[in-house]
Amino acid sequence: MKRLVSVVKLAAMLLAAQPTFAQAPSAPASAKPAAVKPNAGPVKRLRSGEPDLQGYWATRSFFSAFDLETHETATFEVPAGRGVVVDPADGKLPYQAWALAKKKDMIDNHPYDDPQAHCVLSGVPRQIYTPFGFQVLQPKDYVVLSFEAFHAYRIIPLAGGPHLPPSIKLFEGDSRGQWIRDTLVVDVTNQQGSTWFDMAANFHSDEIHVVERFTPVNTDTIRYEALIDDPQVFTRPWKIAFDLGRNREPGYEQMEYACTEGERDLSHYVESQGGSRK
Repeated sequence: MKRLVSVVKLAAMLLAAQPTFAQAPSAPASAKPAAVKPNAGPVKRLRSGEPDLQGYWATRSFFSAFDLETHETATFEVPAGRGVVVDPADGKLPYQAWALAKKKDMIDNHPYDDPQAHCVLSGVPRQIYTPFGFQVLQPKDYVVLSFEAFHAYRIIPLAGGPHLPPSIKLFEGDSRGQWIRDTLVVDVTNQQGSTWFDMAANFHSDEIHVVERFTPVNTDTIRYEALIDDPQVFTRPWKIAFDLGRNREPGYEQMEYACTEGERDLSHYVESQGGSRK
């Protein structure tokens, strides 16, 4: 029951929060990895030799669900100077001029249009840092990610092969993975262009190409990186990085996340939580 109450409170906070727009920071931003637990041992391995990532995980940078970028001024949701964009060094997404103007218009005039708030699948990389966490399974020749939020899942084959034809678009994209030493590298294409990166209206097109890197640091920590390239929206590729932490709660189970795609009453829900903070 205690966990259920905390999940409900976090869900209410996510839906009620409205991001604010701030000036760029005067100093470069950095996403510092969380401290390693003293009792975290070396990385376990499967019989096949690959790192064993199986278990329940969640981001240690929960504020990224609200805004990936770094801002000099703190908001209700994000501390000042905190962000997960590590390249460019200023912590800002390298938008083309038209795209930056579109983002500002969405923040100012369409505050309830975040697709995730209407229960649409979050896409990659956002699904990774959506709160509530996910489970990793490693059947032979695959890595499977099962998310608590929205009943989402990703099946990542490790045997190679071409991506789907470009005409096929999926909310979670098409993933192809491989182990490079102890890092799981996942190439993601074929995404929809309608999802956002966060609640701050950071967006992309359907030409987005993501390369993820999951690197185990120890049994309780995975360093996650994602290189994003979308020439329709950005002037150059950019990167995010943060840590994922293992959930060691005894008897933990992922709960049913009752969220139906197409939810239309977000504005009234926000009003019931105390109103918009535009």
